[in-house]
Formats: sequence, C-alpha cells, structure tokens
Amino acid sequence: MTSHSSRSQIVLGLIGITLDSGSGPERWERWRPTVALCQHEDFVVDRLELLVQKRHRPLAESLRRDIGNISPETETRIHELEFDDPWDFEEVYGALHDFALSYPFEPEEEDYLLHITTGTHVAQICLFLLAESRHFPARLLQTGPPRRSRGHSEPGTRRIIDLDLSRYDRIAQRFHREQSEALSFLKAGIETRNPAFNQLIERIEYVAVHSQEPILLTGPTGAGKSRLAQRIFELKKQRHQVAGEFVEVNCATLRGDGAMSALFGHRRGAFTGALQDRPGLLLSADKGVLFLDEIGELGLDEQAMLLRALEEKRFLPVGADQEVGSEFQLLAGTNRHLASRVREGRFRDDLLARIDLWTFELPGLQARPEDIEPNLDYELQRFSARSQEVGSKTHHASMNTEARRHFLRFATSGAPWHGNFRDLNAAVIRMGTLAPGGRVDAGIVQEEIARLEASWSRGEADTDSHLLQDLLGAEGLNGLDRFDRVQLAEVIRVCRASPSLAAAGRKLFAVSRSRKKQPNDADRIRKYLARFGLSWSSVAPDGSP
Repeated sequence: MTSHSSRSQIVLGLIGITLDSGSGPERWERWRPTVALCQHEDFVVDRLELLVQKRHRPLAESLRRDIGNISPETETRIHELEFDDPWDFEEVYGALHDFALSYPFEPEEEDYLLHITTGTHVAQICLFLLAESRHFPARLLQTGPPRRSRGHSEPGTRRIIDLDLSRYDRIAQRFHREQSEALSFLKAGIETRNPAFNQLIERIEYVAVHSQEPILLTGPTGAGKSRLAQRIFELKKQRHQVAGEFVEVNCATLRGDGAMSALFGHRRGAFTGALQDRPGLLLSADKGVLFLDEIGELGLDEQAMLLRALEEKRFLPVGADQEVGSEFQLLAGTNRHLASRVREGRFRDDLLARIDLWTFELPGLQARPEDIEPNLDYELQRFSARSQEVGSKTHHASMNTEARRHFLRFATSGAPWHGNFRDLNAAVIRMGTLAPGGRVDAGIVQEEIARLEASWSRGEADTDSHLLQDLLGAEGLNGLDRFDRVQLAEVIRVCRASPSLAAAGRKLFAVSRSRKKQPNDADRIRKYLARFGLSWSSVAPDGSP
C-alpha cells in the first residue's frame, strides 16, 4: 500500500512497553510494532509522533535511533504524556484528549494515521473514541506480526480503518434499515403520512432505546397510548434492554384499599381477606416495564408511594415489615391535564416533576387526516385476521372503490372522531360484519356514517354536561338555561384548545374583531367567564399564561 496521497503521511501512537522493548543485536529478530511501521518498502512514514509516559523516555529514545537507522526519511518526535496508571481510563483519556487539543493538526496538508496496536487496552479504547469524535482527525492503523513461524525480519501486516461510516454503504444502510424497522414497529407497520406524527415517533424511538427514565404519553382517549406503550416495551426487549415483563394497569380501576395492594402488594393477614401474599404490580414489573394508564386517576397516597419507588427503587408492601426492591421503567399515560390536577390538589407536583422528563403528546385522529387511509387498511386487515381465527365465513374484508371514496371523504373532512382509533376500529368491525362476503359497499358506508354522527352528537351532549358539572358543580349546572350551557361549553372547549387568552379570543371573535380598530377579545372572554364564576386559569390548558 502506498501513501494515501501526495500529502505528508503522519503516524501517531503510543509506544508498547513490552512489544517495542529489546536491546542488543537480538532485538532485530523480534517484531517490534513501532519499528516495523517504518520497515515497509511501500509505506512511507514522513513523521512519527511517539506518545510516551515520562518514565519510559529512554525506550522512546532507543526506538527513535533504530527508526533513524532503517528509515532515515522518517522524522521521529517524542511527546511525554502526564498520566501515572496506564489502566486508569480517566487518566489516560484526559492525557490523550489534552494532547489532541494542543496538537497542531493540518488536515489540508497532512494525512494522519493513529496506530492502535500498542499500549494498554484502555489506551486503545481511548484512541478509538477520540478518533471517532474527530479529536484526532485520523484513520486507524492496525499492525500485526509476520505470518512466518520463525524469524521476524519481515515488517508484518498492516491495515487502515476509516471511521467515517458514511464511506461504508452497507454499514450505513444497515443502521438506516434498523432505524426504519424500529419506527415501523412502533407504528405497527402502518405507513403513516402525517409529518408531525412521524417526527414524534422518531423522537420516541430514540428516547425509548437511549433512556431508562419515565416516559409520559398524553393525548385524547383512543389516540393509541396503550398500544404504543406495549410496542415501546417490545422494542426494548428486542434490543435486550429489559429482561422482565410488560405490566399494564388502568389506574381508573384502582379504588379504595385495594389500590395499594394491587400496586405494591401485601403480606398474608395484612387485612381481612388477605389469605396469602400478593406481589403487586411494581414487583411483577421488576427488570421490565410498568405502564400506568390514566395515571391522573391514581390516589394521592398511591402517588406518594409511587414517587418513592421511582426515586429509591424500593417500597413497602401493605402489612410488611421490610421493604422490597424493583428495577422497572415507568411508562405512564393520561388524557388529563396533569398540571390542572396539581392546581386542584388532585395530583402531586413532585410526582409530576419526576414523570415529566420525557412527555409526548399523541394527536387525535382528527388532527391526522392523512393517516386515516393507511389506518383504515390496517383495521380491515385486522378484522380479516380475526375473522379467520374464529372460523368466520368472512375471511377477508374490503371496500369497493365507491365505498372507499365515500368513507374517506367523510372521515377526512372534519369528522370529530371523539373516540379516535377506537371509533375507527368499531366502524370497520361493524361494516365488515354487515357486508355480504366481506365486501363493503356504499350503502353500508352510508349506514355507518349515520351511526357515527348520531353517536358523536349524543357524546358531545354528555361531554358538555360532565365538563360544566366539573367546573360549576351540580347546583351551578342546574341553574343554567340550555342556551347558556351550549354557549359556555363551546367557549370552554376553545379556551382549552388555545395556548393563550388572546389566542382564544381570536378564534371566538374572528368576525366581530375585524370590525373594530382596537379589539380587546381577552377582556371580553374574562368578563364572559366571570358571569359564571370562572376565570382563565380554571379553564386554560396546562401551562397557558
């Protein structure tokens, strides 16, 4: 192998205290890596930078003399490094890092090779890391002894390794393929098209494989939080990052005295009915993943215990004398505004601070109209697979062209999709079941559209009643005319979907504000809410000013 280019070729490397040593004429019978570098007839070293501990300076001087004899064209420079223990990673890395920062590299004029054959394994690792980070703008040089069984008059082998992975198409393609497969896995193989959602999944994938800290998944009911949590666990399992199980519970189902027992376990006899020990969900998730869906519904006592378990990895089962430990990663899901619940005294601010490190908000289906078509295909495939499993005569569900166009036009043109993917899944199940031979036609689609619209209309009325009752109480709600209920519910919906009071005003008064020179929409909303004893802070989304 000849020089990389017409530029000067510079080799940097540590001397090998054992491999490079030797004295007397017999030293020439030994393979000495640093000397052998300069013995290759087709490999010219213009300058050799020898890195050495101060106490090994005599050996470095001996090597410089021998190199001068066999390769007069090679300039050998000796650099003393400040570290005492060649097996201390921090010491060695610090010394090499300081040298790299002070060395006058001129990559436009010189080619650099980093000799990693000599030195301790710690030193070799440090050199690799510093080359990968480009502190040493160099390729790696690996040498080996001659293959002959006797004698070492030959210089041996050498191999140059370039750490610029973009040069290695197959490696770059493999990494890209692995990431693409991981993203597809998190999306259940659905080729989603919404740019914001795809970017969100990319970030979740990166965090999932690089962090063991809690992950909080927020978003409306049916947005896919539970399914995504399951797939995050499966992805980590594939990467050998968890050895335990995936344990899931909906916190809305944990009520009263049984909540503590379900989460943290109990000892036999801890309370009436405790006939045997119960491990609890946290212990069952040891070395695995615990998914607490609807974490906002958890009681305050349970929240306090959970916080301690997250911070100390230990907790006390009900009725136990000794604590137990569990190493689990927490995934949490909620459709609540947890900051609002903190203000209401229903959620601990210290627990929120602990689980709010990685928070990802999953958008509802209405915000992702581009993704309705691929998700429709996915749900049709799921329905077909389930039908085949149960031996149904309808093994395959599909839509004719007219039916598909009709459904997608309805689905992507402002349909509210209150239940999100649960609504879409239910719609496909109904259409597939009613379709003769599994072939959905336009008539079945129109019937399903009417059913969805009626269901959403009833749901909006129920949601408005619950919303107003939460804010005003039952007595306050009963004191409102129907007209006021409808109007107030719409104002609150807009406020909760707006980042600020001014933004809510622009939405609510878009027409009338255009006729005023100095519109004061924020003040209009304040006065309107005050009529019902409400304020912006009581209806605003989390963190809104």
